[in-house]
Amino acid sequence: MTVYSEAERHRIIRDALKHRPFATVRDLLDLLAVSPATVRRDIAKLHEDGKIRKVFGGIALPEHAESERVHARPFEENRVLNVAVKQAIAIEAEKLCRDGDTIIVNGGTTCYIFARLLATRALTVFTNSMPVAATLWESGVCHLVVGGGELHREPGVLFTPNAPENEFYASKFFVSAQGIGPEGLMESHPLMSRLIDDLARRADEVVVLVDASKFAIRARHSVIPLSRISTLITDSNLTDIDAKMLADEGVDVIIVDGNTSA
Repeated sequence: MTVYSEAERHRIIRDALKHRPFATVRDLLDLLAVSPATVRRDIAKLHEDGKIRKVFGGIALPEHAESERVHARPFEENRVLNVAVKQAIAIEAEKLCRDGDTIIVNGGTTCYIFARLLATRALTVFTNSMPVAATLWESGVCHLVVGGGELHREPGVLFTPNAPENEFYASKFFVSAQGIGPEGLMESHPLMSRLIDDLARRADEVVVLVDASKFAIRARHSVIPLSRISTLITDSNLTDIDAKMLADEGVDVIIVDGNTSA
């Protein structure tokens, strides 16, 4: 069995993020063949030095490197990042729902956490997201309506481009995004861009659920303009510049604690 020095372990840990944005602790244990305590010490040291970012369940790229990425992470990778902040955002989003409401919930990990809070509510929920539909089916009593179509595995949605439009309308559309800026909500996946645009036209209000890191990401497709957003829920790491941008477009902003660790 190869025994690595600390410097070699740190290089291997950093190399684990060269071709993917997230690695689990189990991944690192398999790569290094050392004790969990050693891996935790290495992660803590690299995190302090700004070489990697410690997240719930593993490691991710540093914030400065993450902001340069323009492609979407798979759902399973994204669901373990910024978990506590996403939960706080989801709790605030649930407060906007009244029993008897008909709502649309899009895909994404923040919306998935939000949907879990809705499971026992007296609501009608429409979704094209397989993870959202699955959690509402397994543990929910709400009235669930699932959009039909082909399964697109990476974003985890059901959608057929040439299918007849769903005759479903709602008071609110809850949606997250890959990025957000002056152009509005942004996605790199063209399918998600079309799907979100279609669902937004079926709701009276658009409610956006994004952590503040999304304001540093620029994806290639603009989906919904800021002026179409009624409410945006984010965390306290929102910059003054981005807060002013939202205020100028008349977006009602709800802030949760952004310093909660996962």
